[in-house]
Amino acid sequence: MSMYGRDPWGGPLEISNADSATDDDRSRNMDLDRAALSTSSRPLDETQQSWLLAGPGDQGKTKKKYVDLGCLIVSRKLFIWTVGIIVAVAALAGFITLIVKTVPRHHHPQAPPDNYTLALRKALMFFNAQRSGRLPKHNNVSWRGNSGMKDGISDPSYGRSLVGGFYDAGDAIKFNFPASFAMTMLSWSVIEYSAKYEAAGELNHVKEIIKWGTDYLLKTFNNSADTIDRIAAQVGIGDTSGGTTPNDHYCWMKPEDIDYPRPVYVCHSCSDLAAEMAAALAAASIVFKDNKAYSQKLVHGAATVWKFAREQRGRYSPRGSDPSLFYNSTSYWDEFVWGGSWMYLATGNSSYLYLSTHPTLAKHAGAFWGGPDYGVFSWDNKLPGAQILLSRLRLFLSPGYPYEEILRTFHNQTSIIMCSYLPVFTSFNRTKGGFIELNHGRPQPLQYIVNAAFLAAVYSDYLDAADTPGWYCGPNFYSTGVLRDFARTQIDYILGKNPHKMSYVVGFGNHYPKHVHHRGASIPKNGVRYSCKGGWKWRDTKKPNPHTIAGAMVAGPDRHDGFRDVRTNYNYTEPTLAGNAGLVAALVALSGEKNGVDKNTIFSAVPPMFPTPPPPPAPWKP
Repeated sequence: MSMYGRDPWGGPLEISNADSATDDDRSRNMDLDRAALSTSSRPLDETQQSWLLAGPGDQGKTKKKYVDLGCLIVSRKLFIWTVGIIVAVAALAGFITLIVKTVPRHHHPQAPPDNYTLALRKALMFFNAQRSGRLPKHNNVSWRGNSGMKDGISDPSYGRSLVGGFYDAGDAIKFNFPASFAMTMLSWSVIEYSAKYEAAGELNHVKEIIKWGTDYLLKTFNNSADTIDRIAAQVGIGDTSGGTTPNDHYCWMKPEDIDYPRPVYVCHSCSDLAAEMAAALAAASIVFKDNKAYSQKLVHGAATVWKFAREQRGRYSPRGSDPSLFYNSTSYWDEFVWGGSWMYLATGNSSYLYLSTHPTLAKHAGAFWGGPDYGVFSWDNKLPGAQILLSRLRLFLSPGYPYEEILRTFHNQTSIIMCSYLPVFTSFNRTKGGFIELNHGRPQPLQYIVNAAFLAAVYSDYLDAADTPGWYCGPNFYSTGVLRDFARTQIDYILGKNPHKMSYVVGFGNHYPKHVHHRGASIPKNGVRYSCKGGWKWRDTKKPNPHTIAGAMVAGPDRHDGFRDVRTNYNYTEPTLAGNAGLVAALVALSGEKNGVDKNTIFSAVPPMFPTPPPPPAPWKP
């Protein structure tokens, strides 16, 4: 079909459908040509060139080779490879994660605890076995039960409760004097080595032990008052010179079965006991500083008994008294230096420091003279411990005038004591087995050895913390490692490196005393209540104790390294609170892989020091 029209140029005009389509195509091609011309001024990429060169029949095939991502056109092959790689990597990562989560992990085992840590855990258990009163559910000593539930109340002349505390040794007497020293030693060790206790898993345990002791000490006087006139110094009696009268030494009974009278020994002038109690309460207040109410209660109690000690002068164990037979105090001057030092550390009150560093007090305490027992730290002689405490103050705080002169003297005296521990000096003999005879061959030597080991270890750590590599003994210089070596050799002797190959700590190792002089451990828990003399058969039997009093350090060998595992001889086989406290302190100081003390906690109550300048020299006179 065609249409004819008038051509304005003089000829017919023909319009057809075919021509129309051709014109559309031609128009489209002209558009493409113009696009091509418009791009002739800039280079074309490969994709654009392929689209321009491709004919109408090739464009569908060309489009299949590419993927339009909207903002980006990429090769279909490259796109497929990329997606495949991503999926494969994700699958591999998931598979590896699944394996890691399902396969059991093999952790590197921690190094086993050293011997000192193992022995420490045992030694603390001894205090659980010595508890008096209503026992906590977690006491973990199966053969012990509630005991002494009428202490204090059953004595008509006293009439107040003294339930609680610790039995001293293999009997059921509660001696405040050595018990207070034991609590002070435990608190000192916690203040210096709380991180080591925590690493051993025993920090809460030792703090419970200290609180059990200080709670009882607070019962022995009117702790809410500022002024007192008496202290309950002892519960029970041990003097057997009265014949057959039942008491804590004449009878052999479990504490749970005691039915004989237990009188209370009260003192009205006992400076030594009161000052030691002040030391125990003050030191514990630093241990419990995070419990403000209890810490303040301890500080107040310490101040009360300290005031009593200073105002009511006298020894707690006068001749003829029951305490004089067992824990006789030779003087109270050393307790004044010791207790005053702890009072200063607990309160920051400089009046206590002024007293502890007064030359006259130091002279009375024996700081300027020797003697056979000079430097032997014990429940009776606190001066060596006080000198080390005050040397610590000088090393770290350097309070200066007016304390410097006596502090320097104490520091020098401490150096001399440390020298006396070394084998090259002859201040003390040593047995062939290697233990130092600090009590000059007298019985029950181990309690003195453990105290010396603690002092040596802690002083070594003080010097290290002060960046001091050692100290002088005369012209010779010794490193701090020498002190730790001394402490280790002595404790190792106690733990089994001795001629008998016997551990003197019950339950540690495979060979230890089986006939410990201890009433509760030697009488079976069989439902039978043995009377005062009925228990003698268990005292005298040659069979081993039915109960193991774990952690108890016995009195120890004689001066020839000899030891008899005999229950009836307390000079060999009886443990004590004070002895075990020294053992615990020495063990924690030596335990673990790292050495070092907590430099700051002990000074938490001490204010910043601004030393007073010394007075000017006297004017010159011609």
